[in-house]
Amino acid sequence: MNMQNPDVTAPTSPRTLADTGLPLVMLRDILIKTMFRMNLDLVSQIARVICLPPQLTQELVDLARGQRLIEATGTLHATSGNEMGYQLTDGGKARALDALGQSEYYGAMPVPLDDYRSQVERQSVRNIKLTRAQLTSAMGHLILPDELLDHLGPAVTSGRSILMYGPPGNGKSSISNGIRDALGDRIHVPRALEYSGQVITVYDPIVHRSAEAAVDDPNSLRRTSNRFDNRYVWCERPTVITGGELTLDMLDLTYNPVARTYQAPLQLKATGGIFIVDDLGRQAEPPQKLVNRWIVPLEEGRDILALQSGEKFTVPFDTLVIFSTNFHPNEIFDGAALRRIFFKIKIEGPTQENFLKIFAMVARKRKMPLDEAALLHLMKVKFPTIGNRYANYMPVYLIDQMAAVCEFEGLPYQMSPALIDRAWSNMFVRDETIAR
Repeated sequence: MNMQNPDVTAPTSPRTLADTGLPLVMLRDILIKTMFRMNLDLVSQIARVICLPPQLTQELVDLARGQRLIEATGTLHATSGNEMGYQLTDGGKARALDALGQSEYYGAMPVPLDDYRSQVERQSVRNIKLTRAQLTSAMGHLILPDELLDHLGPAVTSGRSILMYGPPGNGKSSISNGIRDALGDRIHVPRALEYSGQVITVYDPIVHRSAEAAVDDPNSLRRTSNRFDNRYVWCERPTVITGGELTLDMLDLTYNPVARTYQAPLQLKATGGIFIVDDLGRQAEPPQKLVNRWIVPLEEGRDILALQSGEKFTVPFDTLVIFSTNFHPNEIFDGAALRRIFFKIKIEGPTQENFLKIFAMVARKRKMPLDEAALLHLMKVKFPTIGNRYANYMPVYLIDQMAAVCEFEGLPYQMSPALIDRAWSNMFVRDETIAR
């Protein structure tokens, strides 16, 4: 795995309020909204929540004090290093309520969009140089032909779009997850972005897996000389997986009219990582329409989003997009759409040799003893009835079926021609007319 040092690509911590890139009014208003909503009175507490260094937080508090929005309580907190306590004045509470009426956002200070663009370049998914050994290791739980890795390696390393197609049940989803695991390193994800005075939340615990050890504690006694900006979270490269539920509106900003804040769309949350569109062709939207939405991002590395006001702006599009479908590409795309997808990789069923390897591996994991007579029956009697077409899902299906029968009958795990027949009968639906 390519586990990089967080300091290599880290955004440096702001040393002045100007370094945050945010207007002083926004900084002040988020400060007092946070104090109001969370009832905070210590600079160390506030600094941790708004994700600014304590000295800058103190400067903000002093600024608000000068405007008579905050006042010192005159109380020293012995349990917190004799810190002075602060509270909002009546004017500060009124200003906090007014600011909350404009936007309910409080907490971590956002990162200006222009600053984030620079950070995306430093940690781009296209900077990853994946080796065959890394890809093979990540796919170690799968039995794949060498020629498939020959195609997957350059596709992943390029950071360009990939279309995987082929019959169902042959591991397209597992391969997509293996690609995610092969990336292996981490990036800095902003908690929120700021554009044109609007706040867009990005960090999502459902999508992003934080690396807690890398958090730069503002109260730590041992600080590094090159502290990173706590407005970012040090995370595994994100992976967003969607399937038949994907709709075009999921790729737009989501506006909360009550909180008057925005949430980043799925592809923005996936920046620096992977966006997997599984089961393409099963969505309510036609595949052609979905891919058309991606044409500009895939070709130009930027996406276009719109605010409620109708104002449009661009955001970085630094995402490895993987489309996976059971349909033949010519059935769901025209030539222009296919040209926009950089790599087209067919995922076929295993050979008989690889099928037997998968079958043995699954049996070993399930603690199901192999039986020569059962295997011969499977290969010589059952598979010829379907033209000897093997699929990667079949070993797990058959062995789990036999295990279920054994458990029901009170038998130790075993396989036999009779059990193979019972398992096989559940794998397919007979083509027959049902009386109504």
